[in-house]
Amino acid sequence: MPELPDLQAFSQNLQRRLAGKKVVGVELNSKKSTVTATELQAVLKGKTIVDVYREGKQLRIKFSDDARLGLHLMLHGELHIVQADEPVKFSVFELHLDNKEKFVMSDFQKQARPMLNPEQSDVPDALSDSLNPKYLKSLLAGKKAIIKNVLLDQDVIRGIGNAYADEILWHARISPFSVSAALPEEALKKLDKSIKQVLEQAIQKILAEQPDIISGELRDFMVIHQSKKAESPTGHKIEVKKNGSRKTYFTDEQILYEV
Repeated sequence: MPELPDLQAFSQNLQRRLAGKKVVGVELNSKKSTVTATELQAVLKGKTIVDVYREGKQLRIKFSDDARLGLHLMLHGELHIVQADEPVKFSVFELHLDNKEKFVMSDFQKQARPMLNPEQSDVPDALSDSLNPKYLKSLLAGKKAIIKNVLLDQDVIRGIGNAYADEILWHARISPFSVSAALPEEALKKLDKSIKQVLEQAIQKILAEQPDIISGELRDFMVIHQSKKAESPTGHKIEVKKNGSRKTYFTDEQILYEV
């Protein structure tokens, strides 16, 4: 599943390629969508794309009348910009544009979905100023959940997924299995700094490696959540713990905070 850095890179490139284009047609090929093709046509046809941006782990497209389209890629969603007559396998949703191109979201599982005018969330985005040590302190106070699970909870912090949670926690030298309420103030400051630094550096690395990227995941630059690496950059063995389908990568450099 694309995480915050991937989606931020996508949004920047989609903004460059889609802004100013007018929608001449809409196609929906999903029975799981909460919005109908008729509704999408009525709201979007004839409108001009003004902005493409990221909200947490979703994309948003803003139109000339202030309507907004949300896109959730789920696990296997992909994005494409192709010629209008070019078929895209497993197409879920398509915006046909006035330059004879179309913007397509595909998903072989048909789980990816468009949303019309999604509600604005008051949950802090991982890169927002409202996510800070003070917020983390109030968030984690009394929480017995392990810190990695809290970072992954989109109802408390938006944008962080499994892979980047591991990278962030290693960077902050906090064990992913630490009890959230046990983190001291100094650890919270490190965590806040690491969230911003790891995510922002990842965005830069993704765009440097694939400047035109609008789909997929780049993970080859990761230092901990990386199956091909045996040691951290500081020479410590990378351990892997599996919980269901989720894997956690960590080292003994990371401090385990317990109540």
